[in-house]
Amino acid sequence: MRTSWWLPAAAALVSALTFLVAKDSLTDDAYITLDYARNLAVHGEWALVSGHPANTATSPLHVALLGFVTFLTRVSGSAHPVLALGIVNTAVSALLGWGWSRMRLPVAASALGVALVLLNPLLLSALGMEVLLIAAMLVLLVAFADRPVAFGLVAGLAVLTRLDLIVFAGLIGLCSAPVRRHFGRALGWFALVALPWFVFSWFFFGSAVPDTLVIKQLQRSFGGNGYLETGLHLMWGPDPVAVFSFAPAELGVLAVLGWLLLRRRLDPFVGLGLGGIVYYLVYSVIGVPPYHWYFVPPVLALSTAAAGLAARLPWPPRVGVLSLAALLVVGYAPAFAGRPVPWAAPPFFGNWASARDYARVGQDLAARAPGKAVGAPGEIGTLAYFCDCLIVDGFSDPGRLGPQITQRIDQASPFVAWLFRVNYTHFDWSRPPVRLDYQLRYAPGPGPWQVFSVAKGVGHFTLEPTR
Repeated sequence: MRTSWWLPAAAALVSALTFLVAKDSLTDDAYITLDYARNLAVHGEWALVSGHPANTATSPLHVALLGFVTFLTRVSGSAHPVLALGIVNTAVSALLGWGWSRMRLPVAASALGVALVLLNPLLLSALGMEVLLIAAMLVLLVAFADRPVAFGLVAGLAVLTRLDLIVFAGLIGLCSAPVRRHFGRALGWFALVALPWFVFSWFFFGSAVPDTLVIKQLQRSFGGNGYLETGLHLMWGPDPVAVFSFAPAELGVLAVLGWLLLRRRLDPFVGLGLGGIVYYLVYSVIGVPPYHWYFVPPVLALSTAAAGLAARLPWPPRVGVLSLAALLVVGYAPAFAGRPVPWAAPPFFGNWASARDYARVGQDLAARAPGKAVGAPGEIGTLAYFCDCLIVDGFSDPGRLGPQITQRIDQASPFVAWLFRVNYTHFDWSRPPVRLDYQLRYAPGPGPWQVFSVAKGVGHFTLEPTR
């Protein structure tokens, strides 16, 4: 049976249903993206809070898509970024299904490739961020590996989705003979798509690479547990939801190594899988904090590689690998069974408060401190979304980033420090930070403005005047 029409439709339907399950449990960083989308749609600003342009949106393409759909779906002047997110996720998932259908693989492999992604509890725990767009871009890179021009265009869009996806674009391109033969053509179209934004960002915002790179790297000691160690613990720890979320990626590692040993030839799916391995190793070396969404790209890449390479194997091993992959999808069930719908918290969650509690605090904050500048307590996205006020930290106020950038440069090796200096050539070092009227603080335990998180337990917020 040809998958040209039903697989995109099925992917869109599954995505819409899972969005309804997870939409009330979005993480704080997901709301940062929604803040940017709302300000772009309503005010035409690239900013987390209105009136303060910033460069802390990790995914320019995702923000642009969300902002555009938010603009189109305004009702009586009111913006609805969460509705826009559901629409974008559904459309992007259909694109993911179409990418699989274009490769004309066995139906079972294509369907499993979609299911391994859309039903993965790890991905659903990062919904609201650019995770589905990443999945679609990775599949399209493989699907167009036989067409250098289209590959270059998709590679440009992939880098606009996340700059670090250049790792996957490079390795998939190297594993594709048509792209290697016409590398200059692919590179030219890639540059035509990607470079204008980064050049604009370099001059207008003062940095080509989003400022989140500095902010997150300075948090690398967070939790006392690194990216590498946390990933290994999740893969082989006691939590079955985590084990099954990572298991398809481990199957992908075995598939890539087995392919290279047995077939001894390159394939775009091999490049995708190698990209997942390299990505994991690079993030382990640079020492980012172990936020669960940082594991999404390698898990997506290796899960996709497992399904794709299995489809190219001879009949007996193909059936074995695909059957194992199907069992892994069944292993996702504990993440859904017994959990109230819609979710109050996703399977992977580390914020200080649930999205619902943050919404209540944000709305109260808007009433208590109208027109005032409030210092964020360490998490800002959900508060800023529901307060729709001037809430301030390095994510929303570039004036606070100067010392952090200097600190990161001082910590870096000479070459990396030079790269940072080039990135911040046009940064406005003289810009003063926003002067605060209040500081919002979080503390564990019961108290005023009490909240709850499945990760942190009971906590509370207090609002303190600063002048």
